[in-house]
Amino acid sequence: MTVTPQERAQKVGESMFAVDVAARETMGIELVSVEPGRAVLRMAVKPLHLNGHQICHGGFIFTLADTTFAYACNSYNKNAVAAGCSIEFLKPGHAGDVLTCEGLEQTLQGRHGIYDMKVSNQKGEVIAMFRGKSAVIPGQVFPEEVQA
Repeated sequence: MTVTPQERAQKVGESMFAVDVAARETMGIELVSVEPGRAVLRMAVKPLHLNGHQICHGGFIFTLADTTFAYACNSYNKNAVAAGCSIEFLKPGHAGDVLTCEGLEQTLQGRHGIYDMKVSNQKGEVIAMFRGKSAVIPGQVFPEEVQA
């Protein structure tokens, strides 16, 4: 049976999310969608996410973006890991905010990809931008015949 690229990406997302205890249970991240080269995840900012300035800790925003990056770059069912990344914090997140991160593939050349993540609040304000470089390693998220 042949699966479409969208079906593959969706199964990758479901497979990863099922075992992603850190994102799902510790962070409260929700998986919104996964498509080939793209992912959308969401997180409500709770009091446990606040730092000493009573704004969302940058580490939690980073983790939301990094997790979205992981889902986007693994969407082809070829294991991919971060080879490097950077983040720019533009606005603070506050308790009660709902942060949505959209990750988009910019380029995929051989084993390496570049992905941009945009973290926005419920008002559509961009609060952070994250860029990640992925590297494909051996293996698959779920078993299937190797794709040409």
